[in-house]
Amino acid sequence: MTEITTELTELFDLDVPIVQAPIGSATCPALASAVANAGGLGMLALTWRTPTEARACLSETAQRTDETGTVGVNIVLDEESKTIPTEEHLEVCAEQSVDVVSFSFGDAARYVDRVHEFGATVMQTVGSAEAARSAVDAGVDVVVAQGWEAGGHVQSEVATLPLVPRVVDGVPETPVIAAGGIGDGRTIAAVLALGAAGAWLGTRFVATAEARVHDRYRERVIDAEETDTAHSTLFDQGWPDVPHRVLENDTVDRWRAAGKPATDRPGESDRVATTPAGEPIERYADVLALPDTTGDVTELPLYAGQSVGLIDGHPTASSVVEALISETNDALDRAASSARSSH
Repeated sequence: MTEITTELTELFDLDVPIVQAPIGSATCPALASAVANAGGLGMLALTWRTPTEARACLSETAQRTDETGTVGVNIVLDEESKTIPTEEHLEVCAEQSVDVVSFSFGDAARYVDRVHEFGATVMQTVGSAEAARSAVDAGVDVVVAQGWEAGGHVQSEVATLPLVPRVVDGVPETPVIAAGGIGDGRTIAAVLALGAAGAWLGTRFVATAEARVHDRYRERVIDAEETDTAHSTLFDQGWPDVPHRVLENDTVDRWRAAGKPATDRPGESDRVATTPAGEPIERYADVLALPDTTGDVTELPLYAGQSVGLIDGHPTASSVVEALISETNDALDRAASSARSSH
């Protein structure tokens, strides 16, 4: 595998400028370590894990990860979405010697010094150049510029293509990772050409064998076209008023057919599935379809970005990283050749 060197790879000692996005409960030790061992940056989502669960998850991931691999964590800061204080998660990170802490949906300023105290790098996801400047002014080390095409919960109203160069120009001394709509080597090459130091891929890794998702969710991602996603605040039970992108399903279709009501939506209190712990899941709940979820899991929010049309099959995470970097090198070579031939 040919390496690509950027500010990001040098900062985290990576072989490739590829980050596996912290795709909520779909993250797990098997996925994060596989990406890290393949030379990328693996990520774990801690927000909805108890400190005990987070500690066990980090410990297992460390055991699975080679000495040269790097794994980080993400913590959502929006109080509406969480029951566990950020401070508790940071204490676990300090205990486990986490190298990278990423924050999203909130202001990381109050936590930057604490993360730096235990020697970790701070990343923050933003949706505008202004937010990027504020993050860097607060001491954030790396900025993630998330475009509107992204799957899951979305912070931006701007597409990735115009957003990334604005953020790169806005924080010229800070590495910027591009996120949203990136699903193959051509799109990675595109954001590198825009000035990004790396690419943040979520939907592509949902489709891998290691991702902690239900098989029917994985298959829907693989089969979807680029036009098959919906952006709304529909699945708001548990995390209200935050836009998100999901695959279209019967829940989305029924809501649209009813005129997109804000309340009294079709099947509002329907129990469509059951968690692995036996808890009922209502139709509009912000709950991921995990491997042992039962019921009509396709009615749940199947978080995915517009890059779904680029995904074919569900290989291992390591083979995805290998294919992505090969495609990226090919795309960069084609672009360079095209530029030379035009002169």
